[in-house]
Amino acid sequence: MLFRFLYRAAAEVSWRLLFKAGWLWCGKTFFALRAFKKRNKKGIQFPPFLFFSLTNRCNLRCRGCWVEAGETADSGRQTAAELTTDAIEKVIKIAQKESVYFYTMLGGEPFLAPETLWSTLKNHPEAYFQIITNGFFFEEATVRQIKKLGNISPLVSIDGFEKENDARRGQGTFAKATEGCRELQRQKILYGVATTVTADNFESVLTEEYVNHFIKLGAMYLWFYVYRPVGADPVPEWSVQPERLLELRRRLLRLRRKMPIILIDTYWDEKGYALCPASKGMAFVIGPQGSIEPCPPLNVTREWLGDNGGDFYETMNSSEFLLRFREFIGQKYDGERSQGCVIIDYPQELAEFFRSEQVIDVSGRDLLAELTRREPLASHYLPGQEIPEDYWVYRMLKKTLFFGMGAYG
Repeated sequence: MLFRFLYRAAAEVSWRLLFKAGWLWCGKTFFALRAFKKRNKKGIQFPPFLFFSLTNRCNLRCRGCWVEAGETADSGRQTAAELTTDAIEKVIKIAQKESVYFYTMLGGEPFLAPETLWSTLKNHPEAYFQIITNGFFFEEATVRQIKKLGNISPLVSIDGFEKENDARRGQGTFAKATEGCRELQRQKILYGVATTVTADNFESVLTEEYVNHFIKLGAMYLWFYVYRPVGADPVPEWSVQPERLLELRRRLLRLRRKMPIILIDTYWDEKGYALCPASKGMAFVIGPQGSIEPCPPLNVTREWLGDNGGDFYETMNSSEFLLRFREFIGQKYDGERSQGCVIIDYPQELAEFFRSEQVIDVSGRDLLAELTRREPLASHYLPGQEIPEDYWVYRMLKKTLFFGMGAYG
C-alpha cells in the first residue's frame, strides 16, 4: 500500500504542493504537537490546532447537520453571521507564538465567505489550511488560485454513492461534488474526501469499490466520520449500532493495509482506545459570531474573542468552562485512557452540565432542549473491545501526526 500511495502522490499531485504540505502541514504539525505536550505539563490550556467557522451561511440543508444556516432577518431563520478577517488575524498572530500553524476552515460553507477566506489564506503563506466544503465552488479559476497559494488542502464532503449521499445532502449534490473533485484532480491539487458513515450507507462506503472511486478521482486521503444525530433534523435511525462500530473498525483496518490512499479517523488511537479530541484540548472552534466553542457540533460558549482585551491566549488558558468540559468528559469515561462522544452517550447529562455552566447558546436553535430530548445511543467508546492498529504506518502516524489533527469525528 505505502509504495503504491507514494507513487500515486508523485504522479498525481503537483510536486510543489507536496513539498508545501510536507513542511507546512506534516512538519509543523509535529512541532505543534510537541509544543502542546510541553504546555500540558505546565498546566497551560491552549490547543495545537484551531477551527474557524467562517460563516453560518450554506447553500445546502443536509440532514443531521448542526449548523442552522443563516439567512436574512426577514426569512424567518437566524441572521447570517461571519467572522471578520481582522478577528482571524488577531487569533493567528497569537496562535503562531504557540507553534500553531494548522487551521481548519468550516462553515456553513466556507466559500460563501470569500473575502474573509481568501484574505486569510493569502496573508499566511507560512501556515496550512484545510477547507471543509461541499465541493460546489470549484470553478477552474478558484482551483487555480488554490494551486497558486499552495497552502490549502480541500476536504470535500461526500456521504456515499449518489443514492445515499443525495438522501442526506440533497438531490444532485453527489454529481456536483464529483464535478468539483474532477477539477481538483485536473489541476493536481492535494485534496481529500470526508465521508460520514451512517446506518444507511454503511455497506457501501466501507468497501474497496467506494475507496477506489475516489482514488480514481485523485483524492489522496479519505476521512471517515461516524454519524452524530445532531441539529434540527437529527435522523437518529442513521446512527451506527455498537456491533456495527466494531465491524467498522475491522473494515477500516483491512482497507488501510490494502488501498493506496490515506484513510483517516479521529476516533481511536494506535492502541484502539476511543478518543475525543475536544476532551484532550486538541482543538476548539471560533464561531462566526466570535464565540469560542468546545467542538463543532456544540455551539455553546462562555468566552468570546473580545474577552481579556482581545488576548486570545489569556482567554483560552483561563477558561474554566473549557477545562470543566474536558473534566466532565473524563468523568464519564476512563479518564485519560479512553473517551467516547458525550453528545451520543450522555446527551441529557451534557445538557444539564451546560445549564449548570450557564452557557450562551449560539446555535440559532435550542441546543440544550435538543440534547434533553435525545435518547442516549452508542458512540465509538467500546471498553474491553479495543482493536489496535495492525499496520506500522498508521501506528506511527497516529503517534506522531494524525492524533486529533485539526479534525473532529
